[in-house]
Amino acid sequence: MEILKLLDEIEDILENSSTLPFSNKVMVDADEIYEILKEIRIKLPDEIKQAAWIKEERQRILAEAQKDADTLLSEAELKLEELIEQDEITKKAKSMAEEIITKAQNNAKEIRLGALEYADNILSETQENLKKIIEILNNNRQELRGSK
Repeated sequence: MEILKLLDEIEDILENSSTLPFSNKVMVDADEIYEILKEIRIKLPDEIKQAAWIKEERQRILAEAQKDADTLLSEAELKLEELIEQDEITKKAKSMAEEIITKAQNNAKEIRLGALEYADNILSETQENLKKIIEILNNNRQELRGSK
């Protein structure tokens, strides 16, 4: 920054100037100081413009970085929601599969028990019918023996 250099020049002038005896006062060339002040005034608007531009650029960069950060955060949240949703879908599917398997096992058990009961009933009826037939056969045989 050129303004800082000009201010350094003023300090050099003050340090190298003659001092008045018994005081802190110095004698300086007023024209030289006025010339430096004039240069400062000329350069000051450029320096201020440059500082303002730097400030605006800084704000723009920060805003862009914030926008990028917000975008990344939103994308991360969406991805997280998708993963959670997929996990929930998987859990629901597993739960439904377990429920279907349990129902199928229960149905198979009921069918098996029903089939066994049906078969037992058929066999019991057949046994009863066979007992009746054997009894009839025995009676018929005794009648045949008694008639001889």
